[in-house]
Amino acid sequence: MTAVTARTGSDVASLVADALRAQSAGAVTGADDLLARARRWGPDLEAGVRAVFDGPMADALLRRLAGIAVSGWMVRPQPLRDRDRDRLLRPDWFQAPDALGYVAYTDRFAGTLDGVARHVDYLRELGTTYLHLMPLLQPRPGANDGGYAVADYREVRGDLGSMADLEKLATVLHENGIALTIDLVLNHVAREHPWAAAARAGDPKHRAYFHVFDDRRMPDAYERTLPEVFPDFAPGNFTWDPEMAAWVWTTFNDYQWDLNWANPDVVCEFADLMLFLANRGVDCLRLDAIAFLWKRMGTDCQNQPEVHGLTRALRAVARIAAPSLVFKAEAIVAPGDLVKYLGVGEYAGHVSDLAYHNSLMVQIWSALATKDVRLLVRALHRFPPKPTTTAWATYLRCHDDIGWAIDDTDAGSVGWGGPSHRAFLSRWFVGNEPGSFARGEEFQVNEATGDSRISGSAASLVGVEQALDAQDPRLLDLAVRRLHCAYAIVYGFGGIPLLYMGDELGLLNDSSYLDEPEHADDNRWMHRPRMPWATAARRTDLTTLEGRVYALIKHLGDVRRSLPTLHAAVESRPTETSNPSVLAVLRSHAAGDLVQLYNVSADWQRCDAGVLGALYGRALVDHLGASEFYVEDGQVVLPPYAALWLAQA
Repeated sequence: MTAVTARTGSDVASLVADALRAQSAGAVTGADDLLARARRWGPDLEAGVRAVFDGPMADALLRRLAGIAVSGWMVRPQPLRDRDRDRLLRPDWFQAPDALGYVAYTDRFAGTLDGVARHVDYLRELGTTYLHLMPLLQPRPGANDGGYAVADYREVRGDLGSMADLEKLATVLHENGIALTIDLVLNHVAREHPWAAAARAGDPKHRAYFHVFDDRRMPDAYERTLPEVFPDFAPGNFTWDPEMAAWVWTTFNDYQWDLNWANPDVVCEFADLMLFLANRGVDCLRLDAIAFLWKRMGTDCQNQPEVHGLTRALRAVARIAAPSLVFKAEAIVAPGDLVKYLGVGEYAGHVSDLAYHNSLMVQIWSALATKDVRLLVRALHRFPPKPTTTAWATYLRCHDDIGWAIDDTDAGSVGWGGPSHRAFLSRWFVGNEPGSFARGEEFQVNEATGDSRISGSAASLVGVEQALDAQDPRLLDLAVRRLHCAYAIVYGFGGIPLLYMGDELGLLNDSSYLDEPEHADDNRWMHRPRMPWATAARRTDLTTLEGRVYALIKHLGDVRRSLPTLHAAVESRPTETSNPSVLAVLRSHAAGDLVQLYNVSADWQRCDAGVLGALYGRALVDHLGASEFYVEDGQVVLPPYAALWLAQA
């Protein structure tokens, strides 16, 4: 135990020492470690704060955040402090080849948090090391945007359990080698949240937590450059609130009030909430709607530089008080902006630890529809290297719709028009193009731009539903191969692959959401089914669809764990081959090179074997072993939807 008696090296460390003295009496176990972390990450905290706030306001905020860090650390349970130590010794835990994510809604997967704990063996069997439970904090009653309209960040949704149940689940997961991720909605709160209720009651402090306008002058000025997120059912970005007699900024829905992150009180509230959740055993916070935090006139109010300063400051608070906590940025933005959430320039390695690779997801679907990988390669070549301490979260689909984030310049580079290609993809994945195998539905059609997004389960989008309806074994075989090929790209790209609940069983679109009044007007619920455990029980029967799909998906994870070159610190290099239907992904590692080849078409294809590089002419092993292939006359010959992970034998 160490008594805090003297100031330490940096200004922030001194503030932490002052706060520790103020909050404790005498010697404090672990204080040396706390102060060492304050010296290490104090400069990050100061840089993040001063990137957003000036002068005395920044000084005051630094003092408050140092106090919040100490308060959070003081009540951190010892098992979690032990976890902090272990994570500091293995900071790349989420980058390692054994990292594998599973994403589910608590109620749809297992009913309750206790139910999730009872199914932990299923998660372990899949190789899960990272479990993301979709929004589970207390939402507003009624419409709540799938849980993203939070009314209380310190309580769990009542039908799922309690905060104590969340703590118990975190303990069970940790004992089984699984980290817990939950959502922290940053941009907005529900209209019923106590902060918003206080603002409506006339409290000036809490009114300042929001963007409130007495008339339409400022909202109209902002609207000139703001897009609409939900043009169908939530047009515009401002809502008149009769209790406040004012307009409130509401980017997403009229019941979701955008927070004013230029107010230091809001920053402190979320620093405290972040540590509260970390102290319940949460390992990763998915920072929802992070791109929207900062508002600036004349812009689309997304991806503003202050967002990264705020993230840097919050991450530094976490590193000081709960260093095993990591951040995942939910930034579904253009490729040029996306990598900034992992950090570029002075922010490299200082902001989020994980970010969704939305572009990879979109480009996989585009390649499957066009049987052409050139757009995928050219779009991904635009990404600069990410910081080596960070990782992409790779995925084929998620709880949300698929928006066609296709850059017009990228599309033009292969002779396609951006708007026309986006429109083609929407038609293809609802089955309205000749030759389409997909069964999806349009979501949020924008009449002004012609853009639309797509809902649908992975199995239905790759053709499983079509094949079953046609009772055609050949089509079913192609659909399963297609699903395997797509997920092999996701698992082989590096980073942490995320498996969305049900994809491992080939679950189809679920129309039962139409019978649920709270969901019937949102067709995204068609790909958010309830887990059919009777179906899952057949997962080891290879004569069934679910058994075949499960075996292929599980095998991807099993193989992935054995390959050092899939560590996220290594960059993937998507590469065109001599055949536009064949994608090569190259990964170089001291333990040996890995060349991945994917045929995105339903036909046999050939490509020049020179793409194998140093592996050409050597004895090869396909680590996946799921596709036959051979080299003939200087060409690699690939069957339909082949997925090969090739290395020297």
